[in-house]
Amino acid sequence: MAKVGIVMGSDSDMPIMAKAADILDQLGIDYEMNIISAHREPEEFFAYAKSAEERGYKVIIAGAGMAAHLPGMCAAIFPMPVIGIPMHTTSLGGRDSLYSIVQMPTGIPVATVAINGGANAGLLAAKILATGDAEILDKLKAYSKTLKEQVIAKDAKLQEVGYKNY
Repeated sequence: MAKVGIVMGSDSDMPIMAKAADILDQLGIDYEMNIISAHREPEEFFAYAKSAEERGYKVIIAGAGMAAHLPGMCAAIFPMPVIGIPMHTTSLGGRDSLYSIVQMPTGIPVATVAINGGANAGLLAAKILATGDAEILDKLKAYSKTLKEQVIAKDAKLQEVGYKNY
């Protein structure tokens, strides 16, 4: 049963949303991914959000651009955490998306990552799940160790070849 729902309003969001899925894949966390437009197919959206809990979702990651209603509407219906990913837009560079997602009214919180922050959304979902799952917590600790090792290796290379030859 999927623990995370990943939902986006358009297939143009797929490259960013795939980064969240890639992180969940690396950590062995089950998810389902859907394209559902809150504006163009409201009945389907409401059915998705209302049934997410019974489908086993513990977290929803919702990406949206421009008016960016998808994450907030998920949070209004789904009783557990929602993580919003604001998408970069050509008109305002994603600030419109960011403001739409982060400025939720009291009582309807949406955790929000950076514009196009798909990987961090996947990691945040994993961290939320890890509060009640020791296996996921161990995988997150190993992931963090890998990040540290990558930085150490890059510094060792820099020290070996110098910045002009890096």
